[in-house]
Amino acid sequence: MRIMQFFFDYECPYCKTGYEYLLDEIGNHSDIAIEWRPIESHPLPEDHPPHTHLACQSYYIAKELDADMSAFHAAMYQSIAIERQNVEKTEVLCNILKGIVDTEKFRAILDSGKYAKQVDENNDLAYEKSGVWFVPAFRMDGKKLDAQGGVGITPEELREFLRG
Repeated sequence: MRIMQFFFDYECPYCKTGYEYLLDEIGNHSDIAIEWRPIESHPLPEDHPPHTHLACQSYYIAKELDADMSAFHAAMYQSIAIERQNVEKTEVLCNILKGIVDTEKFRAILDSGKYAKQVDENNDLAYEKSGVWFVPAFRMDGKKLDAQGGVGITPEELREFLRG
């Protein structure tokens, strides 16, 4: 089984498109497992909101709570990349995820900071160790596919990358 890392940020409309392309293509590649790596496009102290540290942690909490991850991703991208909701607030995230996770359990885990270090590690892996410059970014078998700034990726680029 090959492992592909997918670096993404829910605030990034190009990541939303890349995620949709990935869903369209991954069914043709049963030999590839996806390692989801939510990262912040603009981590603090960068002065470029929205800061998505809490949204990135939400991915791990949703997995822990056994959420429908397709519904989770759809809600997150819609609310953050499209509607530009302020996900720097726990209450906003709870409203986004109503009906997808138990919001009281979600809030308790988020408030505990259980996955904060994981997001920091993802950011470090992406930016310091994997040379990510723009997201979405994909890493597999020593190869990489990064979005172009202001452009994203094309379905053809992703298809070629998945073929190896």
